[in-house]
Amino acid sequence: MKFTLAAFTAILAPAAATVYFKEQFNDDGWKERWTVPSDWKPASELGDWAHTAGEFNGGSSDDRGIQTSQDARFYGLSAPLEKPFASADKKDLVIQYSVKHEQKIDCGGAYIKLLPGGKGFDSAKFGGDTPYAVMFGPDICGSSNKRTHVILHSNTKDENLLIKKNVNTEDNQLSHLYTLVIRPDNTFEVFIDNKSVRSGKLEDEFDFLLPKEIKDPEKSKPKDWVDEKRIPDPDDVKPEGYDDIPSEIPDPDASKPDDWDDEDDGEWEPPMIDNPDYKGPWKPKMIDNPDYKGPWEHPMIPNPEYIYDSEMYAVCKEECTHVGFELWQVKSGTIFDDIIVTDSLEEAQQFAEETFFKKKDKEKELFDDAKKKKEEEEKAAREAEMEDMEDEEDFMGGDEF
Repeated sequence: MKFTLAAFTAILAPAAATVYFKEQFNDDGWKERWTVPSDWKPASELGDWAHTAGEFNGGSSDDRGIQTSQDARFYGLSAPLEKPFASADKKDLVIQYSVKHEQKIDCGGAYIKLLPGGKGFDSAKFGGDTPYAVMFGPDICGSSNKRTHVILHSNTKDENLLIKKNVNTEDNQLSHLYTLVIRPDNTFEVFIDNKSVRSGKLEDEFDFLLPKEIKDPEKSKPKDWVDEKRIPDPDDVKPEGYDDIPSEIPDPDASKPDDWDDEDDGEWEPPMIDNPDYKGPWKPKMIDNPDYKGPWEHPMIPNPEYIYDSEMYAVCKEECTHVGFELWQVKSGTIFDDIIVTDSLEEAQQFAEETFFKKKDKEKELFDDAKKKKEEEEKAAREAEMEDMEDEEDFMGGDEF
């Protein structure tokens, strides 16, 4: 077979990226592309989505996102992918979007879900009980409970598996970019602001597989095994009269008050105080156990039920057809923007350069300027208040008319 230069170049060139979904929310048509669920919660419990450029916008005035706008509400909406993603194609799965907590979030979710359509996805009923393939993004409640969720669906177990170790998240009032990559070689990687913050094998970070080894069911700790490191000293004897020592004694420094009347007040008794000679219940001293053998370790054997799953990555075994947000927020104000689902990390990074990173520095500059201005105004207000107080003190201390 004879190869032309063009054919050889085509073989070496990487396959063109496929973009399954892209959303920037910059036009009013976003409402036609996204569906707010009508049968998930009562209308009174669902919050409205605002379409806004937000504060400290580092982009143009028409560069907008969608924002949670009412406190203590559930939020939901979904949109179809432009093309279904199927794990059977053995391509990387890349999910990326930006999050901005303008409200200085105290408790609320900000994660995105990738949703399978094989079970008849119904956008009107989309909610917390809807099956999902991936749940990814920030979830914050309080100062100590902060994480970037990475939850993947296991088809073998038919369970949603949470990553074992917490992935940190950002909770300030600036925009941050969250990227998840799941690869057909059963590895994954999480990026925040295009910096890798967690990566590894799916089998190491999630409970996709049964343990390779189990405790030998035929073995148990021998009855004569001694694992007590310290024991009471058999030669230590309780001192004679130890139990006769009271825990409290009358206060020797107390005396009957001069105005005490035995007939009216009864016979006077001094108050009780802790007895300094009382050492508490007697216990023999502890010594090293001469028969100590150390902690018993259960022998391990290969798990006969262990099977390696080569398709842990296949979260979209049933084609994934939608993305969605399904959230609860105590204090609203989170803005979502610049979503992409693709099979190429390079494609996602290029999209980030055109969107998130294009406005990131300007946003920070505007935020810092506004923060400085607010601090100056608060300082001026405090100084004015102090001057008013001093003027009032001078007036009150002046000559009387």
